[in-house]
Amino acid sequence: MLDKFSTNAFLSFGLGFILMWLSEATEAQLNYTAKPRVVLPPNYVKEIRPPSKKGSPVIVDFSIFVVDINSINVEDMDFRVDMFIHQRWLESRLEIPDDIFEEGDDYVTLLPEVFENFWQPDPYFLNSKIAEIATLTHKFTSVTLYKNKTVRYAARMHAIIACQMEFQLYPMDIQVCPIYIESFSSNNQKVKLRWSDSGVTLNPELKLLQYNLGQPLELEESDGYMPEKVGNFSRLTVYFRFERQIGHHLIQTFAPSSLVVMLSWFSFWLGLDAIPGRVTLLVTCMLTLVTMFTGADIPPVAYVKALDLWMAGCMLSVFAALAEFVVVKVLDVQYQYQVNRIPKRISNMEKGQCATVASWEGGAVRSRKATQTPTTPGQTSLQGNGGPPKPARRQSLLSVAWTDTDTGVEKIMWREIDKVSRAVFPILFFVFVLLYWPILLMKSS
Repeated sequence: MLDKFSTNAFLSFGLGFILMWLSEATEAQLNYTAKPRVVLPPNYVKEIRPPSKKGSPVIVDFSIFVVDINSINVEDMDFRVDMFIHQRWLESRLEIPDDIFEEGDDYVTLLPEVFENFWQPDPYFLNSKIAEIATLTHKFTSVTLYKNKTVRYAARMHAIIACQMEFQLYPMDIQVCPIYIESFSSNNQKVKLRWSDSGVTLNPELKLLQYNLGQPLELEESDGYMPEKVGNFSRLTVYFRFERQIGHHLIQTFAPSSLVVMLSWFSFWLGLDAIPGRVTLLVTCMLTLVTMFTGADIPPVAYVKALDLWMAGCMLSVFAALAEFVVVKVLDVQYQYQVNRIPKRISNMEKGQCATVASWEGGAVRSRKATQTPTTPGQTSLQGNGGPPKPARRQSLLSVAWTDTDTGVEKIMWREIDKVSRAVFPILFFVFVLLYWPILLMKSS
């Protein structure tokens, strides 16, 4: 009785174990059939490129959808691009059963684990500083397989691209920044990169802060020789044209600096009796320009930029106004010195007229007085024995003042310089402006 019970228990346990094993095997089979059952041939080697016509490379179609461009850094000379990249090529060695496609579809999305067993092209960004696939919980990539054995790879990436920028025309510069895409290990005899029909597409909502993005983008296909890898490699190039917006600099730099220069011209209407106000006005204008250009967002380059020339023109104009004030002040000091000196000389000469001038002529003594002859205004002379007049005031004031022959009004040098400066300084500045802007616009275009 006990042996029979033991035998039945053993049979029940064995039967349960067999049923459990069959259940797990069925579940595993179901899980396997839920995956894309792409059958690779027994001799498939993923390190070998797909077969092609004799002597022809594998064609890889490439396209980019630009989501955003930001962080255009003039100091590091680079910019960041967020984009979707798409690659497409034909893998003729695959054996694809029809039952892995859903009804009405001609493609199926593969799992990353399956795609790792495929041959893959290896393009890279030649002039990138950083190029990474975006991740959250996993990498944002997808692989699609079509019935015609075409493989399509897509990924969301961000890259920091180096760009050799030129700032001679800043702030009206135009930066042309290329992105070079090249096959890393397969030369142009094995793999050829080609722009697809869509090429490079921009997000229609893309807006840049200080630039306008020139369109259409220029695309190029070429072969580049890489001495480091000793060979010619297929290369794709897309050129981004960044045109700097001038509106910000017109409001923040050009217009205020022009107003400061015009403000310095008011000093020519202030007389020398307002020396503190005139000096304060000119020095304040100079310091304002220095502060304005020092705080401007100017690329720190060694060569001269267009904005540097504008800054030099404005500062030179204000400095010339300050130098003009120094000149007229020196002339005024000389004029005041001469004016205060001449009455003293005239007073001393009038005292000498009362004395008797004695002369010895052949033993006889003759007494005579020096007589004064009238002169023109601003001129005093002594005449004795019918001698010629001797100019005094006109000769001493010749460099700082003179008498107008038509009106008889005395002209003072420093006042005339101020009057001429009121017209000369604006004319010279406007000539500078008329030369600066047409040349800059012509070069930037």
